[in-house]
Amino acid sequence: MGFFRASYTKPGPGVPKDEPRKKGVARFFEVLGRDFGDLLKLNLLFCICVLPSIAAFIAGLFGYYFGIMLIVSLLAAFPVGGAVTAYMFYITKMLRDDPSFVWFDFKRKFLENYRQAAPVGMICMAFVYAQIWLWGSFMLGDPGIDVILPFVAFLSIIVFLMITPYFFLHFAYIDLNTIQTVKNSVLMSLAYIPRSFMGALLGGLMWIAFALFFPVSLLFVPIVILIGISISILLNLMWIWPPFDSHFKIEETLIKRLEEEESGEA
Repeated sequence: MGFFRASYTKPGPGVPKDEPRKKGVARFFEVLGRDFGDLLKLNLLFCICVLPSIAAFIAGLFGYYFGIMLIVSLLAAFPVGGAVTAYMFYITKMLRDDPSFVWFDFKRKFLENYRQAAPVGMICMAFVYAQIWLWGSFMLGDPGIDVILPFVAFLSIIVFLMITPYFFLHFAYIDLNTIQTVKNSVLMSLAYIPRSFMGALLGGLMWIAFALFFPVSLLFVPIVILIGISISILLNLMWIWPPFDSHFKIEETLIKRLEEEESGEA
């Protein structure tokens, strides 16, 4: 399990305590360069969680009892919500410059949230599969497809990407029931709509390019499996994590809690 050893075991120069964090593109490349290995591990862990569902859906697309395989694929998506929650939690730790260990943190957060996040994860996978079917029909030139449907489908993807990340951030950090989580997520995506939109656009850029250049884009599937999902989530969270953190004072609370624990031990 050497692949999952803690990333902070090797000595380094560290970060000066009062040095301000970089912003924008500089911050993106700073996190990408510093935590590239962890982003690879997260990508692979997530792929393992989502692979059974995708495999069942693809089998259905190729004519192996589509209706049955679709149901199987959605049932197999049960761990996806917990995996996305753990994924986003870990990347926000990167954005907080908080030392972490991929396997321990991913497993802990997954086990804490997979039951509550499961229905949302399954609905999200159903949405993704519906979009795949729709865009496949568009590209094949199905005469039964109205010309306005591609626009509606694209708009639904943007709305989906604007709202759903807040679901999983709530699961990771805020103790609310599922209905309250959904309500809060919708309201926050609207309250911070410029950041929500930019997060959706940049986070979904790779997937939009993948669809536009299909089937040539299939050549880049290995890159998606290795690092592509991590980059998409990192780009999304760089836009929506700051207002989420500021609204709930998450980092401030965690720092105070750590200081209290350290003073208590002293």
